[in-house]
Amino acid sequence: DGCIKAVGQADGIRNQFSGATFERVIDCSGKCVLPGLVDAHTHPVWAGDRVHEFAMKLAGASYMEIHQAGGGIHFTVEHTRKATEEELFNTFKHRLERMRRAGSTLVECKSGYGLNLETELKMLRVIERAKQSMDIGISSTYCGAHSVPKGKTAIEATDDIINNHLPKLKELKLSGEIHVNNIDVFCEKGVFDLESTRRILQAGKDIGLQINFHGDELHPMKSAELGAELGARAISHLEEVSDEGITAMARAKCAAVLLPTTAYMLRLKQPQARKMLEEGVIVALGSDFNPNAYCFSMPMVMHLACVNMKMSMNEALAAATINAAYALGKSDTHGSIETGKQGDLVIINSSRWEHLIYQFGGHETLIDYVIVKGKVIYQNERCGTMSSY
Repeated sequence: DGCIKAVGQADGIRNQFSGATFERVIDCSGKCVLPGLVDAHTHPVWAGDRVHEFAMKLAGASYMEIHQAGGGIHFTVEHTRKATEEELFNTFKHRLERMRRAGSTLVECKSGYGLNLETELKMLRVIERAKQSMDIGISSTYCGAHSVPKGKTAIEATDDIINNHLPKLKELKLSGEIHVNNIDVFCEKGVFDLESTRRILQAGKDIGLQINFHGDELHPMKSAELGAELGARAISHLEEVSDEGITAMARAKCAAVLLPTTAYMLRLKQPQARKMLEEGVIVALGSDFNPNAYCFSMPMVMHLACVNMKMSMNEALAAATINAAYALGKSDTHGSIETGKQGDLVIINSSRWEHLIYQFGGHETLIDYVIVKGKVIYQNERCGTMSSY
């Protein structure tokens, strides 16, 4: 059934299964077996890269300056609207394969580069197709409120989402065509204000979606306080979160999905991981893979979390496994090696698991096997011939 049957000391396991036969035995002598990594925040369905904007950022342009000049999300929206479903699926599949090779076995995937009903549904269909056809766990997120579409005000966009987008999603869910797990809004100055965010998130919650949204990234917006009040499962970014927001999230058991790649690439203030951990917030990690922060690798995310956000390696591993699974409402089935949980595992070619974080960018020769539901979905040919050191 793809679930873990037993975990324990080698001798006990050998005795328990002495009469059993196995389709395949993997020799893990001198290696480490870890839970499959969970990427709690990605935007992986889009067309048209933004490599040209990277040079603008390096020259000092801010995220909002690029956005206002017609770049950023609007550039991607234009290309994604023009792309066919098949084109989007093929690039998305390729990106998911790269994520798998870097050890991710469960990934949160957002829409949000359509900003109109037709393109948002096209993106969600692409995500649904990957859910059905690929050996990787996917938690899908409707993020139609990623930006205000050109020609609309934030209030008009909010009304459109509540009156048109969400009823259609409910209908498609009932017919079994598209299953969306989460609702997301970019709550930010000049994008969706607190009141619009509240209306959209509540409407999503009313049709059975988990609240999991972008908050307090570029400006303090009191997003964390709002999320705690609405019973959000998770809030992402939080570079500008208030002390009151941190306290509220801890009390509400609302996970903080921190994105060290974004703070690094946009040269933002680092999220206050230490303060959150000390106050009892459930801290998770995500790659924020998107055309603005092009990183597939959760091992690199963990490394950045340790160096730039001052997390310990143990904290980073928990944040990229069990806590990230919690942020997606899946910690009862994913995120740790326990009897009865889904058999999602990563085997690394080292006797110490810390190499997965210590070797910055080294996962290509370090990850030996990636296993989903007890099935080997990736075997690294390089590991057999070379040492990870």
